Amino acid sequence: MGVTEPLARARPRGPDSPFADRYQAWLRSMILIRRFEEKAGEAYSLGQIGGFCHLYIGQEAVAVGTLAALRPDDYVVSAYREHGQALARGMTSRAVMAELYGKATGCSHGKGGSMHLFDASLHFMGGHGIVGGQIPLGAGFAFAARYRGTDQVSLTYMGEAAANIGSFHETLNIASLWKLPAVFVIENNGYGMGTALKRAAAITELYQRAAGYAMPGVEVDGQDVVAVKQATDAAVARAREGAGPSLLEIRTFRYVGHSMSDAASGTYRSKEELDASRQRDPIVLLETRMRELGMLDDAGVQQIEAAVAAEIADAVKFAEESPEPEPEQLWADVYAPEQA
Repeated sequence: MGVTEPLARARPRGPDSPFADRYQAWLRSMILIRRFEEKAGEAYSLGQIGGFCHLYIGQEAVAVGTLAALRPDDYVVSAYREHGQALARGMTSRAVMAELYGKATGCSHGKGGSMHLFDASLHFMGGHGIVGGQIPLGAGFAFAARYRGTDQVSLTYMGEAAANIGSFHETLNIASLWKLPAVFVIENNGYGMGTALKRAAAITELYQRAAGYAMPGVEVDGQDVVAVKQATDAAVARAREGAGPSLLEIRTFRYVGHSMSDAASGTYRSKEELDASRQRDPIVLLETRMRELGMLDDAGVQQIEAAVAAEIADAVKFAEESPEPEPEQLWADVYAPEQA
């Protein structure tokens, strides 16, 4: 079943619409993610960011739409392409950029880098570099909520290649068996590194796998932020009510390579495919609908872009001027502190 309600359907028009502020916030968040990632790619190319770096360009509506459906106390756990999710969750541009630069002021004190952004105060429980390794953790957070008797929900992101990992199947099975308050999100951008999904999965409609674990499976248009929000709303409500987990396959597209090591991705994707995907850019899609509804004009777009540009310039300056971690920090946080 797909969730593809057009953005403009049954929406009150004009800047006074009850949806205007919501759409404005979503548009700003998506533009922030896009511009932040462009700057991160530039800094990586200049050698200011080292290690691995997986950009989120093209997938902005997934992070913004899913996280808009959560409460601040719900848990979020992700894979290694998590810059956009961290920003959409409320992590500051300064904290994320400083972490990419490996600085002590970063969200993980410069010791995690691109793939390991954490902020426990936001219940953002990290990006994880092992493919599929985060999936059982997401179920663990859901189990913790269930054990404590809260109505918190755990949302776990993964790429489509992780749906072929054994832990995916094991986790979905036990999450359904125990009716855990979990939402599993497959961000299907079509390629696991440089391998097309159709070359790696016998069933490419990954949402159908949910049937094997007695949970709803929904295919979602990942370029439509409203469709993403609506699908996530339903899954979160089901989890919060004690009805168990859901699987969302959100179909999206990354406009850059798997990582900065294949930034152009021209060896395994055709120019025609890339051009076609850009016809449904999630930012342009929302911006166009807002204009049609009288919620946005040129001045409004320019205002958002200017504010975002200033925020990112500040984040870069902050990262560049921040100190490196002290050598003794290598030993910090290796073991949990003893409990009295």
